[in-house]
Amino acid sequence: MDVQNFWNAVLAQDEKEIRKYFHQEAYINWHCTNEHFSVDEFIAANCAYPGEWDGIVERVEVMSDLIITAASVYPKDRSASFHVTSFIKTANDKIVSMDEYWADDGNAPQWRLDKHIGTSIR
Repeated sequence: MDVQNFWNAVLAQDEKEIRKYFHQEAYINWHCTNEHFSVDEFIAANCAYPGEWDGIVERVEVMSDLIITAASVYPKDRSASFHVTSFIKTANDKIVSMDEYWADDGNAPQWRLDKHIGTSIR
């Protein structure tokens, strides 16, 4: 499976292209919001999400039938920023399940800043 093209389709909110990557009976879990989706529901949620999106796949790890991606996702106007870690299980080059963990990007909490611990990654 071409992970970069999959992410390009997701970011472009291209329903027909996204669907090509999934097995008909696949499911998707968004753990941070406790949501479980069928492929149709995932595509509806993704394609109806407000705004135009862009992003960068920052890391890809492949272990047999499991693809792990870490991606930075943001609206094209850069008004927000998120990171998502995706665990994509495949069979016959199609996604059979995907578990995703989404987080808002932001500053470290004040209590850690007050401790003067850690440094910026970028």
